[in-house]
Formats: sequence, C-alpha cells, structure tokens
Amino acid sequence: MTHTPTPRRRALIRRAIGVVAAAAVAALITACGGGGSAPALPPLHDPTGPESMFTSAAEITNPATAGATIATLKSLGVDRVHVPLYWATLAPDAASPHKPSFDATDPAAYPASAWAAYDSVVRQLKASGMGIDMTLSPPPPRWAEGPGAPHPAVQIDWAWRPSAAEFGQFVRAVATRYSGHYVPPGASKPLPRVDFWSIWNEPDLGIHMAPEAIDHSTVEVAPRYYRAFVDAAWSAFGATGHGHDTVLIGELAPAGVRYGNGPGNFNSMPPLQFLRALYCVDKNYQPLRGQAATARGCPATAAGSARFAADHPGLFHASGVADHPYPQGLAPNQVTPGEPDYAELAATGNLEKILDRLQRIYGSTTKLPIWSTEFGYQTTPPDTEAGTVSPQTAAYYINWAEYLTWLDPRQRSYDQYLLTDPSNNSFATGLLTAAGAPKPGLDAYRMPLFLPVTTTQKGHPLDVWGCVRPAPDAAKATHRPQSVEIQFSTGGSAPFRTVEHVPITNRHGYFEVRHTFPGSGDVRLTWSYPHGPEIHSRTVVITLR
Repeated sequence: MTHTPTPRRRALIRRAIGVVAAAAVAALITACGGGGSAPALPPLHDPTGPESMFTSAAEITNPATAGATIATLKSLGVDRVHVPLYWATLAPDAASPHKPSFDATDPAAYPASAWAAYDSVVRQLKASGMGIDMTLSPPPPRWAEGPGAPHPAVQIDWAWRPSAAEFGQFVRAVATRYSGHYVPPGASKPLPRVDFWSIWNEPDLGIHMAPEAIDHSTVEVAPRYYRAFVDAAWSAFGATGHGHDTVLIGELAPAGVRYGNGPGNFNSMPPLQFLRALYCVDKNYQPLRGQAATARGCPATAAGSARFAADHPGLFHASGVADHPYPQGLAPNQVTPGEPDYAELAATGNLEKILDRLQRIYGSTTKLPIWSTEFGYQTTPPDTEAGTVSPQTAAYYINWAEYLTWLDPRQRSYDQYLLTDPSNNSFATGLLTAAGAPKPGLDAYRMPLFLPVTTTQKGHPLDVWGCVRPAPDAAKATHRPQSVEIQFSTGGSAPFRTVEHVPITNRHGYFEVRHTFPGSGDVRLTWSYPHGPEIHSRTVVITLR
C-alpha cells in the first residue's frame, strides 16, 4: 500500500517550480539584527497554536511496522496522524475495467483482508490517544474510471475521469465501517469511530484527477470532477451519521505548470487556478457564463449561480481546506517568484484571501481554516534532486516554518511528512534515514526552537519561541506539570548551563518568552521524558554586540 511520491510526481512538481533560485522577498522574520541599535522584537503572542499532524507512508499500514511507527509518533508528541485510505487497495477486482457485482455501499462486500490493516491502525491510534485524519485517496479501481484513457496499461496508477457516483458509494462503505457502531463479521465489538476526514489527494495533480485540462489546457476540467467528488462524499457522510464530523476539502499540491502544454492530462495545475475553476469563476473572479461555464460543469446563468452554494454545500460548509505547502527548497518565508497562483507556506495568507473572496462571491461569510496535511524539506544527502537542502538547513527551516504557522491562528495544523526516508533515497523528507539513523530534523521536530532575531545589543532580550511536543502527554501520564530548560553556552567546548525554566502549559507544548542572555554563544532547549532520556533541541547561535 505504499503510495509515496513517484518519480513522475516529483518531476511534475519540479517542473512546476522551475527550481528557481528565488530572490528573497521582504522577510517576515530576520535571522540577524542590524548594527548600531537593538532590532525591534515582534510582539509576544499567546495563541493555542496548531495541532501537530504527521503523515507517514506504508510504515503505518504495514502490519510489520505499524506498531513501532505508532509508538514512535506517540513518543514525538504527535496529535493526529494523516492516514491515506487507498480506494483501489480496498476495491474488489480493482485492475479490471468491468465492475464486479457487489453492493459498493456495504463494507462487508469488500475483501476482509483489505480492511485489516486499516482496522488495526484505527484501533491502535484510538488506544494511543492520537487522532486520525482518514484521507479517501486515489487511485480508484479501473472500473470506476471513464473511457478514453490514453495509456490504459498504466491507468491503475492514475484517476482518469473517475466516477463521482462510484466514489460516493465507496465513501458510504468506509463511513459505515468507521461509524463507531459497525461490528465486522467475526468480531465481538464495533470498530472505533473516525470523525476526521479528507476528500481525495492533490486533485490539482493530473495523476490523481485526470485530465487536468483540455483544449490545449485552456479549459480546466479536473475541478469539475473534484467538485462532484466533494458533493458525493458530503452526501455520503450525511447519510451515515458523520454530518458533524471534521471534513477537509482540497488536499492541494502547492504548485503547477503553465508553460508548454500546461496542465494537460497528467501534469499539475496551479492550486489557485484550480480553486477558481472549482468555484466557477474566471481569472477576474467573475462567475463563469455560457460555454465557458458549461465546459467546466458550472452554472451558465445568474439563476444557476444563485443556487451554487446550496447545490454544493461541501464547498461552503467544509471544516477547512487542506494544503500541502511545500516550499520546495525555498526558505519558509519565500514565495516562488512570478507565481501568484501557488500555495506554498509563504503564500498561505494569499490562499486565505482568495478562499474568502470565493466565498463572498456566493454570499457566504465562511472563512475556511487551513490545515497542513503534508509538509517537509527534501535533504541532500541522500536526495540528489534540485531544490533539496542540507539536513542541517532542513532542521532550521522546519522550526522556522512551524513558527510562522503558529503565528497564523487560521492555520490549524503543522504537518511533518515523512518519518523515514524512502529506501530509494527519493523525496527524502523523513526525520530518519532509510537505514533508521536520526537526521537533524528529528530533534528539530520533537522540540522546535526558533529565535526570530539572533543579534542584538548586550543587555537587550531576545525572543525565544519553542515547543516541547511530548510534554503535554507527559503531564497527563504523570499528573505533574512540565517545564523546559533554556540553556546557554559561550560556544566552542564550553558546557551548557540552564538560564531559565519555562513552564509548559499550552496543550500542544508551545511557549514564547523573552530572555536576556549574558553574551554571545549557543542556545538550546533541554527536557527529559518521565523515566526516560534527556533530549535537546537544535542549537541556535546568538550574537550580542
């Protein structure tokens, strides 16, 4: 059930980004201060902060590794695990172009062996106290696809004109099984309830929802298929007792292709272009009319637009929009130059504005929250693709990225993808190498540390932001309050000493304090697991002048 990013997917994303050595935009955060005067510190904040979400790969659905993976994620303090549930993995005769005779809404009509790994994960996550984001994911079975696929020999890896009606029946089966009341054949008690869902994965990427665009890429059609998928899933959730669950739409890839033949069949579409077509507006945010509307499955008249929100409730009442805001090697505060329709992390504010604008067009005041459900930096070594960064830079960047996410209360999650690098050294965003050795990102993820300003005058404080991700679980387990030590060293071989104890009272482990350090040197965080090892954050160098 491994569906880690394929070489083709990575190539598409790389083409979309262009692997540009981007010039820095006006920095939101500076890494060092100026010369003669102490730099201004940002105001102190006290948000609850995003929950930590973790996206693992086959490790979590492989019975041989699932238990150890879940235990590791629990030790890291993860709040919720993003688990893709692959339609073709569950569907009977998935490789056949002819649908077998079975009731696709009945979970018992699917092979019991196909459910086993997912049932186990749902039970184990429930027992661990971690939440689950179950993502109803491609590929579909071939019998649920439309005719005319250009490459039928490999069509099983794609989603060619997938049927929303068949998808809706599949969602009913899944939602029924994980309703909290369903007792599988041969079992004595019901499976745990799942109440957090995502609809599909990266529908703006052609291998997941094709064709993306037709007529020389001038007509976006993948948004039409995805709109129908959201409608079908929304109806299925309502019919199976999940009408009040958390349901995310989007799961957007952050980039897309404009040059050459553009998105075409299997390339990628810039996510904001995808959203405009999804909500049936043109590039000027005017409702589509006439043939332009009809070709995209949109209402062609003003009367039809007036019914649009009622006809597609999932687009207006979803719990949020899931984004995969990979910066693709750029610093977390940099956008890709010349690409206003991208949705990498630094462009999240623009994504929020566009979503609000799309809602207002139809008279809605909904402000959909943003959920990050895939994020990370590819590292070299071992990944040799362009746009990767060193493991040390990745550790720094993921802490910076989480800080920026924390500053925005509309961003509800901060995601890490993956736990372990793939064995082929591709898309190496893991916290561990393929051999299981810790990368610098492991310490950075488990206990983030970021100083928005690292250079100031002597006698002036610096802002210290961080998170002890496992601390809230430790406090619950021991019924004892937790605190973290801020430690300082003058550098070189000088030992670290504790300069401040900070109570951890935030439910996700976050804190922010101001501290006046005695001089230049190194700063780190230290915390100890109850009855376990002492752990440290990455080290940050500060300069006092």
